[in-house]
Amino acid sequence: MQGLIICSQMKKIGLISDTHGYLDESVFNHFDQCNEIWHAGDFGTVAIAEQLQHGQTGSEKILRGVFGNIDGYDIRSMYQEQLVWVCEEVKILMIHIGGYPPKYNTKTKEQLSIHRPQLFISGHSHILKIMYDEKFQCLHMNPGAAGKQGWHSMRTIIRFVIDGKDMRDCEVIELGKR
Repeated sequence: MQGLIICSQMKKIGLISDTHGYLDESVFNHFDQCNEIWHAGDFGTVAIAEQLQHGQTGSEKILRGVFGNIDGYDIRSMYQEQLVWVCEEVKILMIHIGGYPPKYNTKTKEQLSIHRPQLFISGHSHILKIMYDEKFQCLHMNPGAAGKQGWHSMRTIIRFVIDGKDMRDCEVIELGKR
């Protein structure tokens, strides 16, 4: 008798934000094994999106993103202000200017109530945060800022895994001083 074999479609995710037109070459090494790259806004240029999507090897990756407050028409024509989707069995809401638990802006509170995601991603603040929100029962991630513009002192990104309903193996990666 043969047993049932279930193959996991686990996804490795690279999360980045606030590049402001600058992309550190080391990001490609950190995101090399990622299935998808998510950008939480303030790309700065279309070239950043293209570089993230095609990487150094030219092997295309899935790139999901939202536009940020500094992004021009070129980025705004490619990306929405907010994105809601499901990866594996995890519902995700991404908004560039969203706040963090419990200090969300009004629009974000409304969207969290409507969509009830398990993962909420924002950027904008340039402050790295990974924290659980008891009220909305979701994990909040802000990867900080990967670019050189802003007041942050360390450039950061996040890498993690979504495996079914589980979010795990979260790594904060420091890219160096601003």
